[in-house]
Amino acid sequence: MEKNGKMLLVINPKSGKAQIKNRLLEILDIFAKQGYEIQVHITQQAMEAKEAAARYGGSVDLVVCSGGDGTLNETISGLMELEHRPELGYIPAGSTNDFAASLKIPRQMATAALAAAEGEPYLIDIGRFDRDRYFVYVAGFGAFTEVSYLTSQDKKNLLGHQAYVLEGVKSLSSIKSYPLRIAGEGVCYEGDFIFGMVTNTISVGGFKGLVKQNVSLCDGLFEVLLIEMPKTPLELSSIVSSLLLKDEACELVHKFKASSLTVEGEEMVDWVLDGEYGGSHSSVKIENLCQQIGIRRILPKTMKK
Repeated sequence: MEKNGKMLLVINPKSGKAQIKNRLLEILDIFAKQGYEIQVHITQQAMEAKEAAARYGGSVDLVVCSGGDGTLNETISGLMELEHRPELGYIPAGSTNDFAASLKIPRQMATAALAAAEGEPYLIDIGRFDRDRYFVYVAGFGAFTEVSYLTSQDKKNLLGHQAYVLEGVKSLSSIKSYPLRIAGEGVCYEGDFIFGMVTNTISVGGFKGLVKQNVSLCDGLFEVLLIEMPKTPLELSSIVSSLLLKDEACELVHKFKASSLTVEGEEMVDWVLDGEYGGSHSSVKIENLCQQIGIRRILPKTMKK
């Protein structure tokens, strides 16, 4: 058998319902049949996927990670530390798997493994957060950032975009606002913000429709959504209508594209990066690093680059 090269398989055994345990031999067989010399690393704690990718990624031809969005974030964060990065395969095994949905990577593990083994690399943008952190598809703060991870998948499937908004509205009475100055290319907003989301995805927290569908994952641009604090019931109603109807204008809802963004304030703001806690910051710079990682998938002919 002709050798296809060396690969690192990083597995988070606790992701989702730990279903990887029942499919591991099948997955290994798929890569073995492609001639890969396989090194397996099973993570035991947070940030171990990042460490493994950074330590071993430079000496292999392919890195494949299996887990949820957090595992994917860690693996890519480790690869970003390398000067020469191998291609990446992703076998989704989490409960949300937002970025896999955006890339149309199959949810079935064996099919996703086959895409990682045989697919073509699709170059994606990576977000750099505050100089030393990375995110793959979303950096957010404020009111709704936890909603997507607290809402049941059944409700997401039933109500979709509206469920995300309505679940967030339930907590509006206790929402904290942050006085911030937020600036991107050609735009600058100052005010009291209850929510901010910087994305490179078509799905956030399992919901599709929060971001417009003309999203490119490799154009060097983020999609940004900002919401200012409503002061009256009428303003709150306007915000809700704008989010539910998506195209209805509201002076408190700001949507734009940017390759970089600065967020500055006098108090600390908690951030979420790809569904995981991203730290508390009073000032951050967010940059889009264009086409940094080649992630393997079965590409439609019209998307091949």
